[in-house]
Amino acid sequence: MFHHVKELQFNARVSKPDPRFANLLLEQFGGENGELAAAMQYFTQAFGAKVPHPDKYDMLMDIATEEFSHLEIVGATIQMLLKGVNGELKNAADSSEIMQVMNGKAAKEDIIHQAVFANPQFGIITGGGVTPRNSQGIPWCASYINSNGDLTVDLRSNLASESRAKLVYEHLMKFTDDPYIHETLSFLMTREVTHYKMFEAALESIQPNFPPAVLAADPRYLQNAYNMSEGTIRGPWNEGEIKGMGKDFVYVEDPIAQAKETEGQTKLAEDFTKEMKTKDKTDKQMSAEKRAEVRNAEPDGVAQWSTY
Repeated sequence: MFHHVKELQFNARVSKPDPRFANLLLEQFGGENGELAAAMQYFTQAFGAKVPHPDKYDMLMDIATEEFSHLEIVGATIQMLLKGVNGELKNAADSSEIMQVMNGKAAKEDIIHQAVFANPQFGIITGGGVTPRNSQGIPWCASYINSNGDLTVDLRSNLASESRAKLVYEHLMKFTDDPYIHETLSFLMTREVTHYKMFEAALESIQPNFPPAVLAADPRYLQNAYNMSEGTIRGPWNEGEIKGMGKDFVYVEDPIAQAKETEGQTKLAEDFTKEMKTKDKTDKQMSAEKRAEVRNAEPDGVAQWSTY
């Protein structure tokens, strides 16, 4: 159930019309890293989380709903940035609001030019309204959503989503000197950081959460770090202990020679029989735990999503 409150979560304001920045800001309305994409991603992920992880369902729904609130803030800001240029552009440009910040006919023509040529869809298709499209006019697409049915995988996707969204807001700040818009963007950017930490804490509360999904890594191929280019630099990503796994990386200096010697990794010098038995046992155990996690949380009899 959604109940709309007409006041914004943050009091969005703008100093003056700026069609060019309005067009850039569309990235956070209908772009792949924008608020609509985030809201739909978390909203979609929540359904699969409700039975096995009702606490995470609550968190995902809360954040999804806040992202819709952010979408409203972005949309309102875009609309205010188009003040005086949407609708009938020529006539609107004569309004007192816009003439307060424009001087003379040349300036009036310039802002009309900005509105139309920064994004022709403002005047031609949407009539000055905000629609779920990015700054290039490309419609929002469901392929922007990452929802994989495994909560640990989804939460890792969300960490990346929040990181990308924060970066977009940082870039947007470079293209406006309006102090009111800076305040709004700072608020939205900071909420991305908060959501990141919420998702991080949620992931940490699910144990075990590595490796993602159910099956354990195959010990025959886990430790190899391949030298795939000349001048490969050594570091903690290809030498020393594999963090948290109790094993060390094995640096393969010549992957071509190794592939030939092992007949494409099918005839290895080391015997992994013991490790493979442990893996198979772990796979069965984790599969049973995951299955029971969902089944034990499902009620008997008629399925009912809500309790009243």
